[in-house]
Amino acid sequence: MADTQTQQHPDHHDEDVHDTNYQAPPEKTIEEIMAADQEDESLRRYKEALLGAAQTEKIIVEPNDPRKVIVKKLALVVEGRDDMELDLTGDLSQLKKQLFVIKEGVQYKVRIDFIVQREIVHGLKYVQKTSRLGVNVDKMKHMVGSYPPKKEIQFYLTPAEEAPSGTFSRGTYSVSSVFTDDDKHIHLEWDWTFEIKKDWN
Repeated sequence: MADTQTQQHPDHHDEDVHDTNYQAPPEKTIEEIMAADQEDESLRRYKEALLGAAQTEKIIVEPNDPRKVIVKKLALVVEGRDDMELDLTGDLSQLKKQLFVIKEGVQYKVRIDFIVQREIVHGLKYVQKTSRLGVNVDKMKHMVGSYPPKKEIQFYLTPAEEAPSGTFSRGTYSVSSVFTDDDKHIHLEWDWTFEIKKDWN
């Protein structure tokens, strides 16, 4: 099973994942956010629209899971093809055995499906480091944003990336992914693999 505890980010990831010069604002509960700036009508309406049902009820989707952010799925999205998906709710050590095949040179996006419950979460980030034969070849870092609790699954879709192409680019790549936030909490980290081929087969 995935670790059900949200962890502080280990030091060896800090320089890769977080801007060391950035100081995150203090965490606030939904009640504290709603209570602030009551005299500002436009700000109050904005917060009501942002928080939706979370301002009047405690939204807990999975009562037995104490985490605020529960990452459900990663998908590789290629136009004209079915999404290739990884279930992130089970045994994460088995993910490396699921090999995605990507045709060289195609445009693809990464989609992360997740649940936010209990409290608003600030400054979500998705960081992905890709290596081949033990050598780092790429790193992407995406600011996902702040999300209120919702009963529905929420998602983030990265901008399009182009898969490597050419004879020397073909082969198997290892990926380390981290879903984290401004407060340096790890919501999930996992390893997976994909193979660049000349065609989809």
